[in-house]
Amino acid sequence: MLQPIGDRVIVKVKDEEEEKVGGIVLASNAKEKPQRGEIIAVGNGKRNANGDLIPMSVAKGETVFFDKYSGTNLKYEGEKYLVLRESDLLAVVK
Repeated sequence: MLQPIGDRVIVKVKDEEEEKVGGIVLASNAKEKPQRGEIIAVGNGKRNANGDLIPMSVAKGETVFFDKYSGTNLKYEGEKYLVLRESDLLAVVK
């Protein structure tokens, strides 16, 4: 299993459903990049200037929205994931 370091999270990106505009199915290259996913692993947090650990504000299993072009894509054991810093997360779905 992957374990992120520091203030990073690993997200399984949720594919957006097929988008239709006026009854026309959009080509895959015309679709927006997905911006929603489920957190599958969370790092320990970030250290401040004094060396104190600031814990993460998100947890494994939460669904989040993130910046469109942020993070690093990686493939592990045949699955695609996105590694993001906590600061790249925009919102948690409650």
